[in-house]
Amino acid sequence: MQKFRWQLLIVFITGLVVGLVLFFQQRTPQEEVVETPNPISGGSYTEALVGSFMRLNPVFDHFNQPDRDINRLLFSSLIRFDSNGLPVGDLAQSWDVSADGAVYLVNMRTDAVWHDGTPVTSQDVIYTISLLQSQSALIPASLQELWSTVSVNAISDSSLEFSLPAAFAPFMDYLSFQILPAHLLGNLSIDQLVDHPFNLAPVGSGPYRFDSLETENGVITGVNLVSYEYYFDGKPFIDEIRFRYYPDEKSALDAYLEGAVDGLSRILNEDLETVLNQTGLNLYSSRQPKLSIIFLNLRNSNTPILQNVEFRKALMAGVNRQMMIDDVLKGQGVLAQGPIMQGNWAYYTDQTAYRYDPDNARQILASMGLTLAENGRFISDGALIELNLLVPDDSVHLALAEILRQNWEKIGIGMTVTALPYDQVISSLQSRDYQLALVDIDLSDTPDPDPYQFWAESQIENGQNYAQWSNTTASSYLEQARQTPNVEMRTRLYRNFQVLFEEDLPSLPLFYPIYNYAVKDSIKNLSFGPAYNPADRFNNVQKWYILTGVE
Repeated sequence: MQKFRWQLLIVFITGLVVGLVLFFQQRTPQEEVVETPNPISGGSYTEALVGSFMRLNPVFDHFNQPDRDINRLLFSSLIRFDSNGLPVGDLAQSWDVSADGAVYLVNMRTDAVWHDGTPVTSQDVIYTISLLQSQSALIPASLQELWSTVSVNAISDSSLEFSLPAAFAPFMDYLSFQILPAHLLGNLSIDQLVDHPFNLAPVGSGPYRFDSLETENGVITGVNLVSYEYYFDGKPFIDEIRFRYYPDEKSALDAYLEGAVDGLSRILNEDLETVLNQTGLNLYSSRQPKLSIIFLNLRNSNTPILQNVEFRKALMAGVNRQMMIDDVLKGQGVLAQGPIMQGNWAYYTDQTAYRYDPDNARQILASMGLTLAENGRFISDGALIELNLLVPDDSVHLALAEILRQNWEKIGIGMTVTALPYDQVISSLQSRDYQLALVDIDLSDTPDPDPYQFWAESQIENGQNYAQWSNTTASSYLEQARQTPNVEMRTRLYRNFQVLFEEDLPSLPLFYPIYNYAVKDSIKNLSFGPAYNPADRFNNVQKWYILTGVE
């Protein structure tokens, strides 16, 4: 037997040598051996959240971002949105819209199950909507208002019909709510649900399921999740995701530097340099859905010159928006072009970019027949032009206002600043008691580009058309666009609207700030496009991985 083993060894070695000779004789210099990484399951990821725990319940998370972040992993919705703002299915497998645009039929996938193994059905959706219809301060008023007008019927366990009082194309935005399990909570009202134990140990249908809470001195300091084996889109590669709470961004950054966490949910602009200097830490950035804009009150009797489109264009040419981004936002901003976000499916790419050109601004003002005073300021109706800018009373907006003041002084326009608490600024906008106002339009969770509420004529008196812009043709485009579900038709209508907005320039779009977060480079396959909420960073979390094999 021993001799036989040696014979096998000799044959093996001889074959190996011959094989190697043939291999190297046949191989050309251009051939390379390529190793393909193959993600495999395993490992854990710990992220620092800024804020505190309230409730792990998506019906109540609208005003607490840390809850929203975790809920994105725990729960599913009918639809999600891609980076272009177009709807894609989550629990919804398909959907159809009636010819009149007032009825939506949604077919749900049948392979989705709750973390306790119970199938997800249309009854879960109906129960969740009943909570959104509740008159509760914990539910945003806009959701209550919309859902109070919608009739929802279950056609089957996996089909739903939504009947609207009239065509409303942005309705898809409202189908992105996360769904609660009716078989566990269906007999509870919203008031009974507020302090229910479910909020501390939820059951969802998302890629991760709840595992445990971390506490210290009676305070919840963290949440632990584990991958869900039966998730309908496939079990996630990373086995565990842990969240830890910190009071502010600097504390979270310190925790990373000490090795306590692998990722930072948000990074302050002033901490970017420190983050970028960390070897092995990747920075991810996205435009925030928040448009900084200067509303111009076109009907303010004290500033009739604002009604002149050439004067408005001179103001725009005199604003150094890039300086605002560089000096105040530390470079973390994207210049805005019109009222629809770049990257959205409705954005018209052929608009003429607004350029900072103070010389051209002065030429425009001079061409209007305005005269110059000895101090270099322009005169209108016998008086020096001096505008009043209303701003929120915080360091960022005051710094932006100072740049505006200097910019417009350079082109011969005077400006004073009135700083008020943000709620008082909003009140002044609502009462139309202002000349100019520097504010931020929050477009979070509204991937549909519909700008109707801010620019339609019907919104001048009691709506959010704070500029009181009256353009019948533009309003007609907006009306038509929100009544047709056809994306191609809506795209053309919004293109036409953007052209008119550019020509008339009823207000001055400035920029979108940037949202930054960071994750250790051992975490692979992260994908983060334009976001409509910071929780969107988890849109493909089930595809993240740490460990790899080789194919």
